[in-house]
Amino acid sequence: MTTHRIAIIGSALSGNKGASAMLESAVQTLTDRLGDVEFTLLSMYPAEDDAQNHYPNLKIVKADPATLGVRINSLALLHRLLPPLRPLLRRDKAVRALAEADVLLDQGGITFTDGREKFLLYNVASILPALNLGTPVFKCAQAVGPFKNPINRIVSKIFLPKAACTVTRGRITHEYAEGLGLTNIVAGADYAFSLEMDGTEAESVSRHLDLSFFDRGDVVGVCPSVVLQKKVDARGGDYIGQMVSFIEHLRAEGKKVLLIPHSVRTGTTKTHNNDLPLCTEINGRLRMGNDLLFVDRELSSQELRYLIGRCHLFVASRFHAMVSSLAMAVPTLVIGWSHKYREVLEMFELEEWAFGHDQLTPEHLTQRFADLEARRDEVQAKLDQHLPEVKANSLMQADLIAELVRKA
Repeated sequence: MTTHRIAIIGSALSGNKGASAMLESAVQTLTDRLGDVEFTLLSMYPAEDDAQNHYPNLKIVKADPATLGVRINSLALLHRLLPPLRPLLRRDKAVRALAEADVLLDQGGITFTDGREKFLLYNVASILPALNLGTPVFKCAQAVGPFKNPINRIVSKIFLPKAACTVTRGRITHEYAEGLGLTNIVAGADYAFSLEMDGTEAESVSRHLDLSFFDRGDVVGVCPSVVLQKKVDARGGDYIGQMVSFIEHLRAEGKKVLLIPHSVRTGTTKTHNNDLPLCTEINGRLRMGNDLLFVDRELSSQELRYLIGRCHLFVASRFHAMVSSLAMAVPTLVIGWSHKYREVLEMFELEEWAFGHDQLTPEHLTQRFADLEARRDEVQAKLDQHLPEVKANSLMQADLIAELVRKA
């Protein structure tokens, strides 16, 4: 039996559980399709990812920004320019993994987009070693564009056409990509919609949380985001105060609230990819009571999806918390910061249930939630109608990757 090798970058097991959901979806679906597959994750947090890795066919290799930007990119360039040195250069684990891989999966959730120019160098550094090593790059479903900024437009026109395929994660991204003149694009849906649970989630979650909380009364899930906090506070707002006010409003109406961080890094107070400090402060300002359940630890992407699926309604600010709620057919209100939220909701004809952080006020949030609650049955019907097609569009990219690997 042929052993296939797949390298992955841009996702993780630890920290942002959206990244974990994308990574695990790839491992699950491609193992199903290809059989004997060895995966290598080029990891920004190698120690944390390695500690949470339970997949026997997944290896973790260090690729933090400094290592990726300097060491891996330099060695890959030398590998291209100096063929006699290739055996020596392949002693580096990352270079060897990329050189031997049938494909590199780029799972960056949003790349090459205006307003995020500070990440542009990382977007390039993530795929350039594979290009120099002659390994095809498959950009899994993600948001790209817009491309009005001259720097982003120039760099995007150079590098995006070099990918074997880019799966666009919604209509808006697809239109941006077509406007740039890209022809190597396929319309799809986020890979995390393909994530499968194994049925053990309730048992594992119950070791940390009292699941009888969900037995009686409606539960509203609330998932704050430190990214939103920074944007709201930068314009003079009080994100934490607004979340506290909203949650207490829900409780005053007789609802239970699940306060759930969807991006957690255990053992650190740093806030990059870590909403736990934010949620801890919000929880600390709330009155105590049995109508509030706070998830105060890092859970797996499957455990989080299980908990979100137990909610009656959901309010999301983390993108992949929204994906999980939609995947579990939970009516959802979204507070976002880019087109990536709206274009996914469009797949369900539910784009009206997203608004930008610039519109966030206690009054607007309370009113929009009241509207969602009043039209819950209508929203539920659209979720039930469109979810099978969205999942199929997510799984489609696994078929495309498997076809590319078999041809390698």
